[in-house]
Amino acid sequence: MQKIIGIDPGLASTGVGLVWGNGLKVKGYSYGSIHTLKQNPVQERLGHIFSKLLMVLKNEKPDLMIVEEAFSLDKYPKSGITLGKVIGVILLAGFQADLIVKEVPVREAKQILTGNGNADKVQLEKSVRHTLKMTNPIRPFHASDALALALIGLYRFQSL
Repeated sequence: MQKIIGIDPGLASTGVGLVWGNGLKVKGYSYGSIHTLKQNPVQERLGHIFSKLLMVLKNEKPDLMIVEEAFSLDKYPKSGITLGKVIGVILLAGFQADLIVKEVPVREAKQILTGNGNADKVQLEKSVRHTLKMTNPIRPFHASDALALALIGLYRFQSL
């Protein structure tokens, strides 16, 4: 059985999703998010994400970490830079935990799970909920995005 952790990076809220199982069969899952306070300096927020994630990685001991790849919107270039900083501390936590880390583009994740690379967060959440046979909505959306990434890891990277 493999345990995969998916990470949806964000400075305000980083989604964390764990799935475990074999091949296409999910035996269990858990999810949550790491929140930071807007009024705190960026370096403090990054440090908080790093330390909380490293604690999760050391406690859960996943076999693989899947991280949403960095992207930038032309309209908000500063957001892309901030996202890159968050991904940097996430990758460092994965390295510190001696994990194999794969980055997956967000459009690819949406395409795999919904059949539509342009699916919105609601569509992706519904697809993840359906896959995991959940009745209640997954909140926050960062957590459902992280579960989506973990599912992709379970399905796609079985042989690692």
